[in-house]
Amino acid sequence: MKILAFESSCDETAVAVVEDGRRVLSDAIASQADMHALYGGVVPEIASRKHVEVIGALTEKALADADCTRSDIDAVAVTYAPGLIGAVLVGLSFAKSVALGLGVPLIPVHHIRGHIAANYLAFPELEPPFLALAISGGNTLLIDVAGYTDMRILGGTRDDAAGECFDKAARVLGLSYPGGRPMDELARTSPGGVYKLPHAKVDGAPLDMSFSGLKTAVVNLAHHAEQVGEPLDRGALARDFTQAVSETLVPRTMEAARQTGRKIIVAAGGVAANTFIRADLERACQKEGRRLYLPPLKFCGDNGAMIGAQGYYEYLAGHTAGMELNAYATKEIEE
Repeated sequence: MKILAFESSCDETAVAVVEDGRRVLSDAIASQADMHALYGGVVPEIASRKHVEVIGALTEKALADADCTRSDIDAVAVTYAPGLIGAVLVGLSFAKSVALGLGVPLIPVHHIRGHIAANYLAFPELEPPFLALAISGGNTLLIDVAGYTDMRILGGTRDDAAGECFDKAARVLGLSYPGGRPMDELARTSPGGVYKLPHAKVDGAPLDMSFSGLKTAVVNLAHHAEQVGEPLDRGALARDFTQAVSETLVPRTMEAARQTGRKIIVAAGGVAANTFIRADLERACQKEGRRLYLPPLKFCGDNGAMIGAQGYYEYLAGHTAGMELNAYATKEIEE
């Protein structure tokens, strides 16, 4: 089964062709990162307009790269939630028109389910059940994946997502947007241990997280150093910040695995590309005898292939939609 998949929830327009949920035939991506770097973050209106400009040509490229014609497509999958609402609407509207024109089923896919499914593309042997740590610019969640479409949130951030905090910290340290890779590179220049940063806990919810205090602490440290003329050890601050994020994520992930009894842990999302978080997860899983799946870096960020992968399993579960399907800025992964 060949699925033409669309992803436009933020600042990447992505179109892919995926066969049977596991084989990537093409994965075309048009990034807007350089354009939004001028503003230090994503400008939703600009992102939406750019999606409109490129999605048609990108679809033709994805089909050509897959050596497919329109008649070879059996279904259309699309991100319908969550994300920047204008951006999501562009991809959804285009996908509707394609599904209608081709006379094939339309499959709605939750963006975070897609990130988790990216691992199916890299690891043919991976099957549920497992525990997923989904960490991206807009979401930070611990998810019990009992089946391909049977998921339950165990814990998550109460405020900012881990990826959003990386972007904010990178900005105050004078790094470019998006901040994940520059922060990773800067953190590798120092052993850290210079700055004491907060590690928040949520009373009565041991698997929940909070990153707003950490983000504010980094901003305040940088601004204070500038105001009083003190030198700021940028490498150490990047390393200590990254360590604080990892020390929030990894212990909760392992606790969730212990509570659910899951022997397999899967990471997903853009922050899963971070060198230190990957290493800390590997050490923790090795210590407890759990199997860890870390997506290749090309599947950590937003892409269309992950939507096609999850779309296949949504289709098998009977989850298709009509032309009335709407886009949502926020939506729980269980829905």
